[in-house]
Amino acid sequence: MNRRDFLAGTLAFGAASLLPAAEPKAKPWFKISLAEWSLHRTIFGGEMTNLDFPKVAREKYGIDAIEYVNQFFKDKAKDAKYLAELKQICKDQGVKSVLIMCDGEGATGDPAAAKRTQAVENHYKWVDAAKYLGCHSIRVNAQSRGTREEQAKLCADGLARLGEYGAKVGIGVIVENHGGISSHGDWLADVMRRVNMKNVGTLPDFGNFYEYDRYQGVQDLMPFAKGVSAKSNDFGPDGNELNMDYFRLLDIVKQAGYRGRVGIEYEGGRLSEHHGILKTKAILEEVLRG
Repeated sequence: MNRRDFLAGTLAFGAASLLPAAEPKAKPWFKISLAEWSLHRTIFGGEMTNLDFPKVAREKYGIDAIEYVNQFFKDKAKDAKYLAELKQICKDQGVKSVLIMCDGEGATGDPAAAKRTQAVENHYKWVDAAKYLGCHSIRVNAQSRGTREEQAKLCADGLARLGEYGAKVGIGVIVENHGGISSHGDWLADVMRRVNMKNVGTLPDFGNFYEYDRYQGVQDLMPFAKGVSAKSNDFGPDGNELNMDYFRLLDIVKQAGYRGRVGIEYEGGRLSEHHGILKTKAILEEVLRG
């Protein structure tokens, strides 16, 4: 290199060094997952199976994380061959298994001690399946009977015992506001305080507050949230959800310091499941764009 080329290169480097450094791309404050219930009509109709779900999420919707519903592979919780196949499909698709939503395994707050114990133990197989698939949690229900106080004590007992089992293998036990008294945010928050375990928390669902203010309910549950369910039912001409203010709800989630997955759970009947998922995803992406 001659002196002229050296000086030219030096000047060019010096000029470049004066330019402002490129701003690093901001990390999104949440990532999107897809709840399998969004496709329940398609699955019940025989058009797809649980094994198809990872590929559909990735290829059809561009989503890399999924939330299973146990009733779509109800008899497979202990089927090692089936779970291995599902895990391999997820690996091939580059899809993360997030959680398993568990229903039909008994009331974790059943007033009858033997039935409550059985309900807790019925969930063990799903904890094990979740661990194998790489999920962080199973989602359960807080079901009971009796007075408000009695139900809180009973559910706290059942959830704590299930939480102890989950803690042994590093799996969370999270409760959704899913009807009955569990849809009262203050009640479920009280149950969480009674349990007081790091791996037992909540899955606030935007749509499941029936006799309770949804915005207050999400605020009640966010301190314990280990997941968020972005329930949607219908949309207006502007693309926004007709029944709730998604932007307000997601701001509550953000202000709580939550930085995990937000799961799309379309449950409407007017639009196809396909279009409902896409419209919900569009709102979430708009929020991420700020």
